Amino acid sequence: MRPPLLLAGHGTRDDKGVADFAAFVERLARRLDDREVAGGFIELSPPPLTDAVRELYGKGHRRVVAVPMMLVAAGHAKGDIPGALAREKERHPGLDYLYGRPLGPHPTLLRLLGERLDEVLGGPAESADAGETAVLLVGRGSTDPDANAEVCKVARLLQEGQAKVRGVSFVEPAFISLARPSVPEGLERIRRLGARRIVVLPYFLFSGVLPDRVADQTAAFASDHPGLDVRCAQVIGDCDGLADMVAERYDEAVAGDIRMNCDTCVYRIAMPGFEDKVGAPQTPHHHPDDPGHGHGHGQGHGHGHG
Repeated sequence: MRPPLLLAGHGTRDDKGVADFAAFVERLARRLDDREVAGGFIELSPPPLTDAVRELYGKGHRRVVAVPMMLVAAGHAKGDIPGALAREKERHPGLDYLYGRPLGPHPTLLRLLGERLDEVLGGPAESADAGETAVLLVGRGSTDPDANAEVCKVARLLQEGQAKVRGVSFVEPAFISLARPSVPEGLERIRRLGARRIVVLPYFLFSGVLPDRVADQTAAFASDHPGLDVRCAQVIGDCDGLADMVAERYDEAVAGDIRMNCDTCVYRIAMPGFEDKVGAPQTPHHHPDDPGHGHGHGQGHGHGHG
C-alpha cells in the first residue's frame, strides 16, 4: 500500500462547505483505492487535522503525504499547515510527512473554471455570441502579495485560454477580503470598460461564507445596475477534475518533485515593503476541536522545495 493521503483543509463555519469537503475526501478514497485517504481542517470547523492524523497513525502509518487544499500559496499553505504538521510530529513519535504544493495554477483548474463559465453562459455556443462579455475572477484575498499575484496570474491565464475560446472579451481579478480591488470595485471597473454582460467567477474550491458573500455582493451590484447582465458562477466544487489535481500533487510529493515558487515569497525573500517578514516564525492555527487547543508551538517557515 502506498503512503496515505492527508487532505489539509482550511475550515469553514458553513455546513455545506464542510459537507463539500467531506464528499471530496470520500471521492478520493473511492478513486485511490491503493492508499488510505483522510482529511481535516486547521481551524473553524470539525474534524480538526489532528483527528485525521490520529486516524492514520492508529492504523500503523508513520509516513503521510499531506496536500494543502488551497488554491494559492498564502500563509495557510506556507506556514499554518506545516506548523500544524510539525505539531503532529511532536504528538506522534515516529511520524513523518511529505508536503505537496497548493493546487493552482494548473491547466485542469483553468478547464474547470471554463466549465463553470459554461454553466452560466449556456455553453460555448451562446458565449461565442455574447458580445461584450467580461469575467471577474474573485479570489479570497490575502496579506501575502505572492498569493494575490497568483490570483492575477490565473485571471490572465484564463483570459488567454478558456475565456478566449468562449467569446469573453477580458478577465479582471478581484478579492473578497484583505486586498483590492473589492468585488464592487472590480464590477464597476468592468462596467466602465464597456462590458454588457459580466460573469463573476468565484475562485474557491468549496462552498463557504466567503463565496456566499461574493454571490451577495454580485446580486447587490446587479440590482443597482438593471441595464447590465450580471451573473455569478458556482465554486469549483467536489468533482473528478479536482481529484485529478490532488492526485498529481500527491505523486509530485512522493517523487520529491515539489516545484514551489519562492522567488516572491515574503518569508524567504526581502520583497520591497515586506522586509520584516523574512524568516518570521510560523505558528499553527488553534482549532477549537483540537485537544491541545491553546498550546501551539512556534515553527519556522516550512513550505517545501524540490
